[in-house]
Amino acid sequence: MTVYRLVHHGELPAVRVGRSFRVPEQAVNDYLRDSYVETA
Repeated sequence: MTVYRLVHHGELPAVRVGRSFRVPEQAVNDYLRDSYVETA
């Protein structure tokens, strides 16, 4: 559900194929890298 929410809000680029979404691997890696927060 998190991925669907990110796709629908435009935070994660995706291509619709039939009834499903395809998210490029690099887009997932970029999202994870940008959202990583280092703790103390």
